Amino acid sequence: MGKTIGFITLGCKLNYAETSTYERALLKDGFEAVPWSKGADVFLVNTCTVTEHSDKKCRNIIRKLHRQNPHSPIFVTGCYAQFKKAEIEAIEGVKCVFGANEKSLVVPTIKDILNGSESCAYTAGTFFPAYSSGERTRSFLKVQDGCDYKCHYCTVPYARGESRNIPIAEIVSQAEEIAAEGIVEVVLTGVNTGDFGRSTGENFFDLIKALNEVEGIERYRISSIEPNLLTEEMVDWIASGSKFLPHFHIPLQSGCDTILKEMGRRYDTAAFAHKIEYIRKKMERPDGPRVFFGIDVIVGFPGETDELFEETYTFLRDVIKPAFIHIFPYSRRAGTPAAARKDQVQDSVKTLRVQRLEELCATLHEEFVTSHKGLTDKVLFESTEKNGMMSGYTENYIRVERPFDPGLIGKISEVTI
Repeated sequence: MGKTIGFITLGCKLNYAETSTYERALLKDGFEAVPWSKGADVFLVNTCTVTEHSDKKCRNIIRKLHRQNPHSPIFVTGCYAQFKKAEIEAIEGVKCVFGANEKSLVVPTIKDILNGSESCAYTAGTFFPAYSSGERTRSFLKVQDGCDYKCHYCTVPYARGESRNIPIAEIVSQAEEIAAEGIVEVVLTGVNTGDFGRSTGENFFDLIKALNEVEGIERYRISSIEPNLLTEEMVDWIASGSKFLPHFHIPLQSGCDTILKEMGRRYDTAAFAHKIEYIRKKMERPDGPRVFFGIDVIVGFPGETDELFEETYTFLRDVIKPAFIHIFPYSRRAGTPAAARKDQVQDSVKTLRVQRLEELCATLHEEFVTSHKGLTDKVLFESTEKNGMMSGYTENYIRVERPFDPGLIGKISEVTI
């Protein structure tokens, strides 16, 4: 076909995995992938809607693409495409918009439109399997989509649909494809990853045990998992010598029980603290690497007073002590219960709270890294060279640099930090 296509991915690693899957399929059909900033015959934008800022960024990019390439059709998919389809369709230059259950139609529709078809194909689907490729070190493998939780601040369940997945056997087959490309690390990703099995009668524990047996994959990370879905049985198994690494991304959202309840979360601070303590007890030793905990926190949820925010700050500083804090100022999302509340927190207050947590994060991360000096760990080095150096990550996600050596790319090496 000889057509050029530019890909733009916004948002999470799940979107990244899906875009990579679209790209593989289109390249197989003769398309040439080019940097979107250089212009292309067609564009595919994979969108995010986690905040109002995300929506605005998506709209701005689509308008910029059309200004710079007025004759190139723009195809749009992703969460924003599902949540506000009509809003995107009204933007000049947009040809087709694909929602949560229409992702399997993206590639055939792009080909049909460029072959002269005038209409977009929209039929309901179910699950769009995806994984990222093109890197020599790691791949993001989508194992689950959608969410049934409906936390009071979140639009993702409406944008991604109900919790669903494909069978374990099919995901294992995809992991084997990844291994055949020479990739040795896989990151499991999903909207509510630990909820795997809703549509197949399976469960997440059985999935990770099956993936652990895939030859060629040496390391697994779980991109994000709800604290109530990471069971002690799973932790015991991971700690027993599996390929799953001591690196956990766990959403807390608030360190205050009052706010957690009003958010509609499914745990309290005592349960969360117990889970973190249990993981540390099972997976850490005095002379070895510590567990990396990345913790999600929302600041400025409606009704969060200075006193309630201090509860979160103190809980993180004195109890959880994570290696990293992913901080999000609360964003008012139309259609959610939190958006209708009258006790919204001023943006200026949110900004100050974000700054305080960023400072705490910097301190905690530095303490975490410093505590590993002199310890030995295994590092997977990446291909990027910068100023004669290359970098990689330890099992517990500490970034390590060394002089560039092409022979180490994609290899796991033991190093002293």
